[in-house]
Amino acid sequence: MPYSLSSLSLEYVRLPVSAKDSGVVVNPTSDAVAMAFMASGSPAGGDWKTASWETDATTTPPTYYARCLVGPNPGNPLQPGTYMIWLKITDAPEIPARPVAPITIT
Repeated sequence: MPYSLSSLSLEYVRLPVSAKDSGVVVNPTSDAVAMAFMASGSPAGGDWKTASWETDATTTPPTYYARCLVGPNPGNPLQPGTYMIWLKITDAPEIPARPVAPITIT
């Protein structure tokens, strides 16, 4: 799913996260989460931005979102262009990091 955002806007970019263990939905919100916005290539250490969790308890099972504030200060400013959103979740022992969706900043 492509995302679009104005460079003048300060708002959360939200990515739905589905976590399952043996087919059972797991609450991932105790895991650390980070996002990176890459014009090209894979993220390195300083590219990762701290993200947070949002839970929509109105759904069954609950829907979990990783979210990162993007835009002018105090967010993560992005110049106009297209970026790949990367998501990293730090769990034990796994730490998956993968590209998720493009975002266009206008």
